[in-house]
Amino acid sequence: MLKINRQTDYAVRVILALAEEGENTRLSSGEIQQKMLIPPALMSRIVAQLARAGLVNTFPGREGGLMLPRPASQITLRDVVEAFEGPILLSECLQVKGEDDCPFLSNCPVSSKWGRVQLAMLREMAAITFESLAQEALGVPVKLPGAVPVR
Repeated sequence: MLKINRQTDYAVRVILALAEEGENTRLSSGEIQQKMLIPPALMSRIVAQLARAGLVNTFPGREGGLMLPRPASQITLRDVVEAFEGPILLSECLQVKGEDDCPFLSNCPVSSKWGRVQLAMLREMAAITFESLAQEALGVPVKLPGAVPVR
């Protein structure tokens, strides 16, 4: 089953909480944890991983907290998902380098289709910025460029 893990979902919530507050705003991890219903046991791990990926800046101390390192319009859903899940790969056959890796490489009708589906998914995730997610969460209507409606 292709499924985003729970930590990735919580990481998305952390970035969303910061994006909703606007640029140059710090929030404590406790505020984010409470607002986004993130278990305390996972919060520090998620923040550490987001910081390693360059998706949040952390500030220690009483007046510390978390802040986005760049505008929310420059952080995408794909950035966060790949920071936690690694590179997105729908099928092993998309990593095939030659005939030795796959005996069907030269005559495979499926591989190119997997590639098209993966590319569409990556493009869609890259088109979803946290600015648009924050606007939507705050009730501002948003039309994503090139987005395809899902039915």
